[in-house]
Amino acid sequence: MNLRAKLLLAQAPLAVALVAVGIFATATMSRLGQNADAILKDNYRSVLAIQRMQEATERMQDGAALLLIGGADESAVVRAAKQRHLFESELRVQENNITEPGELEGTRRLRHAWTAYQEAFDRLQQLHDPPAARAFFFATLDPAFTAVKQAAETILSMNQDAMVQKSERARREADRMNTVMLLGSLIALLAGGLASATMTTRLVEPLALLTRTVNRIGEGDFETRANVTGSDELAQLAGNINSMAARLSQYRRSSLGELLLAQQASQAAIESLPDPVVVFDVNGAILNVNHAAETLLAIGVDPTGGDPLAAADSEVRAVLERVRGHVLAGKGSYVPRGFDEALCIKAPEGERYLLPRATPVYAEQGGVAGATVVLQDVTRLRRVDELRNDLVATVAHEFRTPLTSLRMAIHLCIEQTAGPLTEKQADLLYAAREDCERLQSMVDELLDLARIQGGRVELQQRPTPPDALVAAAVDAYRGAADEMSVTVEMRVLPGLNDVSVDRERIQLVLSNLLSNALRHTPTGGRVEVRARADDGRVRFEVADTGPGIPKEFQQSVFEKFFRIPGVASGGAGIGLSISKEIVEAHGGEIGVESEPGHGCTFWFTVPVAAMSSDH
Repeated sequence: MNLRAKLLLAQAPLAVALVAVGIFATATMSRLGQNADAILKDNYRSVLAIQRMQEATERMQDGAALLLIGGADESAVVRAAKQRHLFESELRVQENNITEPGELEGTRRLRHAWTAYQEAFDRLQQLHDPPAARAFFFATLDPAFTAVKQAAETILSMNQDAMVQKSERARREADRMNTVMLLGSLIALLAGGLASATMTTRLVEPLALLTRTVNRIGEGDFETRANVTGSDELAQLAGNINSMAARLSQYRRSSLGELLLAQQASQAAIESLPDPVVVFDVNGAILNVNHAAETLLAIGVDPTGGDPLAAADSEVRAVLERVRGHVLAGKGSYVPRGFDEALCIKAPEGERYLLPRATPVYAEQGGVAGATVVLQDVTRLRRVDELRNDLVATVAHEFRTPLTSLRMAIHLCIEQTAGPLTEKQADLLYAAREDCERLQSMVDELLDLARIQGGRVELQQRPTPPDALVAAAVDAYRGAADEMSVTVEMRVLPGLNDVSVDRERIQLVLSNLLSNALRHTPTGGRVEVRARADDGRVRFEVADTGPGIPKEFQQSVFEKFFRIPGVASGGAGIGLSISKEIVEAHGGEIGVESEPGHGCTFWFTVPVAAMSSDH
């Protein structure tokens, strides 16, 4: 017998008990219904007939007879005939519904009294003298009417008493049946429930045994077995569990040493890294840390189940949670965008800067099972980057004075202040002046970048209409675009709120993006400058129809001095870096969207001015 059949069999006693209770209740209700039907059939119809006969005789006596006394013969005869017919039909009903002891004699008396009343009424109809009719009415007809009424009252009382007695018997029987049905129901349910519980208990005993066996196997006791007899599904499951325990036992004996060796090797590899390493599981709990994480970040795996990050600094917790959340959300590895994300840690030897990186740990099924966070020590690299920035700023500043003198000298020569020039000399000086202008622009960009990164630039943010920013940028490059045969269009959605920006700095960002788009757009191409609302901000976009940017370089174009391999830029590679610093200083974001061969779109967002957002 399979498990399903056993479960059905265990519920069978309860089902039988419910069926028995239902049958008994149905029979009881049917019997009570029969009692009510008997009352209606035996007595109520007689009561109704007697009442109608009484009403008919009263109408004959109080209506037709009085009309005869008053001299209205025709109307009295018509009324009397109608009431006679009604009385006779109801009397026949009563004669055919004799159900109570003594009711037959009473009905015969009623028939006799009714016959006498009709004879008296006929005699009254034959009297045409009003005084004689009145005397006959009181002397003969009224006593006959009283006899009919008394005979009817006797039958009515007999049936009414019978109805009361039968109703009382029915009530007592209903109470008795309710008590019997309640007791029977309780007994049947208790018996059925006890039988079902007993059979169910015997049925679930193998389940309890299987549960204990699985718990023992989960605790590492692979030698335990579930001894369940039979051929049902539980017995098959017990056999499968026993087979699994046997295989696990064999696997542990053969692979436990290798697993321990692999675990020790992985732990040694993590401990050998000088940078802090923290391993999280898919729920965000810490699985493992190395010695560097314990000493530098005060992080450790608490065997008592406490918070491993309890002693860590709040900034350390925030960085770890942000990086861990990025990876566990399925967004892939976390790669920092620059040294700006480095975490400053105070150590005995001085401040140290740790740059967070994270990679997902994948399960065998392919899903993310955890995350490994490495805090790379970039203290030396950051110092080198600062020295490089200082050196670039110093060199750019030192270049500025001789470059200004060189530009002035070339300008004076072109103006022929020092004497006349030949055509070839003039061409060379013009070329030299263009190179000086390019060099001056590069020096200015380097100095601007150094000031922005050093925090020496204060933003003068004021409410500014977005269309004014776009129009100013497009107008500044309209002539250059015409010379290159490139169409420049602007599209600003109406109703945009003013933005809170330093107009000069944001104008520089738009100029950098627009000049970059013109530089990479072929002849006959098109550049479009757009502005639209973006969730409480305004998003500016500069789209071109150039060759686009390969995906592998899109995250690097905002780095200092970066140039796409094989693409002639004509600049120092710091315009986009300056733009990024300016936008982020405004609290906005900047990025690029591009498909190779289909142009690219550089975009940035800036916040809406507070007073404009209230309109």
